[in-house]
Amino acid sequence: MKNDKQYAEAVKRAKMNLADLRERGEEAIGGDALEFMEELLTPEELAASDLRVAMMIEIARARDEKGISQRRLEAMSGVRQPVITRMEKGYTSPRIDTVLKVLAPLGKTLYIGDLPKARG
Repeated sequence: MKNDKQYAEAVKRAKMNLADLRERGEEAIGGDALEFMEELLTPEELAASDLRVAMMIEIARARDEKGISQRRLEAMSGVRQPVITRMEKGYTSPRIDTVLKVLAPLGKTLYIGDLPKARG
């Protein structure tokens, strides 16, 4: 994707397509949301998207499990609440140091490991 706004829009469209697919079943016009994403993005962009989605879900999940509001996480991490919101919604590509600042109070860190095998 060219920029964060385009990425956010692609994620938003994919989520809407997936919700529609789940609601109407496999007979939904437009097919599978993953097929849509695969047509729109390169394999590298798909991998980056998967990673960003996994990260934003994990941050929001960890924060929710600990019962920490975004405002409280701001106080604990030094990362402003609007930035945390954008991170959790996938509207931004935060710097690694920002991600680490948010993860630390949640008892989390980044992990470097093998990538899953490519789709298809």
